[in-house]
Amino acid sequence: MGTDPVGRRRADRTAGQSGGGADMRPWRFVVWFGIVSLLADFVYEGARSITGPLLASLGASATLVGVVTGAGEAAALVPRLLSGPLADRTGRYWGLAIGGYALTVAAVPLLGVAGSLGAACTLVIAERVGKAVRSPAKDTLLSHATAATGRGRGFAVHEALDQVGAVIGPLTVAAVLAVTGGYGPALGVLAVPGAAALGLLWWLRTRVPDPGRYESAAESAREPSPRAPATPSPAPAPARQSLPRAFWAYAAFTAATMTGFTTYGVLSFHLVRHHLLTASAVPVLYAGTMLAGALAGLVTGWLYDRVGPRTLVALPLLAAAVPALGFADAVAPAVAGALLWGAALGVQESTLRAMVADLVPAPRRATAYGVFAAVVGVATLAGGALTGALYAVSVPALVATVIAVQAAALVLLATVRPGRGRPSRGRVTPG
Repeated sequence: MGTDPVGRRRADRTAGQSGGGADMRPWRFVVWFGIVSLLADFVYEGARSITGPLLASLGASATLVGVVTGAGEAAALVPRLLSGPLADRTGRYWGLAIGGYALTVAAVPLLGVAGSLGAACTLVIAERVGKAVRSPAKDTLLSHATAATGRGRGFAVHEALDQVGAVIGPLTVAAVLAVTGGYGPALGVLAVPGAAALGLLWWLRTRVPDPGRYESAAESAREPSPRAPATPSPAPAPARQSLPRAFWAYAAFTAATMTGFTTYGVLSFHLVRHHLLTASAVPVLYAGTMLAGALAGLVTGWLYDRVGPRTLVALPLLAAAVPALGFADAVAPAVAGALLWGAALGVQESTLRAMVADLVPAPRRATAYGVFAAVVGVATLAGGALTGALYAVSVPALVATVIAVQAAALVLLATVRPGRGRPSRGRVTPG
């Protein structure tokens, strides 16, 4: 089925004019929500860029830093298995989104004035819990608007704005830290974008209390084929219905490709260990990877709305190329590998999430996002352990293993068959 720009504009106009539930055009909602994420990333990515040195200044050992940051990542993912179903059962998507953002915004400035190592460790984990609380609800709210804008493009634009914050935050913290020499001011300044994020989010909630109407308007605006009789839209799935089989096939593909995904920690370790970059240059390269991710997300999001799931072939191909270049002994290919890592991350954070909304009906979507996040988290942990262990043994063995894993992921992607009645248009099943 081809794209329908006229129908999409009609859906956008209808959603923008529906009173009460959606007093804003879908694209404006996506952009404003992206700005909320930009401000939030400004806050928590800024904090994460100095978490290790901050904990060390309070007396933490390298082992404790590893344990706390690892526990923080688990806290950002595993609780989504609870927060996702909770959002679906209660329908309090806005409440959970606002509550999660508030926890993050409060924890980061407090981290700068933590008087003990125990308090700092608690705040690091609390900030990550805030992400777990809000993410399934936030992705579900966003998915309703992307039914009118196009899933791929909507999630891609949101992710691009998000990545801008991920660049600005660490650079701002680095600048304040260089001027003041103190973690308190460097983290305290993040209260400003944090307060702005909460204020903007509350304003958005008052303007669009029910984003679900975007999806309803997009469905009603689609005209049936003139050669076929009109048929009623399928009834919404019951809130307790099982997740679709296609979702589990997609989760299997995601688990495979993320298991073969090199982490930036191992890449940066290689760059410094082999004296390819100085330690101070590593955060600058990280900012570059975030920009590469934003661009890659925009491109694959645009393609996804035209050719469908086959666009995601890009993710295993990028992931397979990362270790082949990133672990080279020369600066140019190693930096190129890191930038490809950023591009792959951009696809993961945007287009990979967009397809979940096409596979799962709205009443179960937050649950699906919670499960999906857990799959990504476990697979990423396995991938980090796998690439780290193989790097210590043999780089050629690491490259060969990652290529084999990504080849298996491509086979799994070919088994994903989105079902009938999915909201977005222009989808073509792979294979």
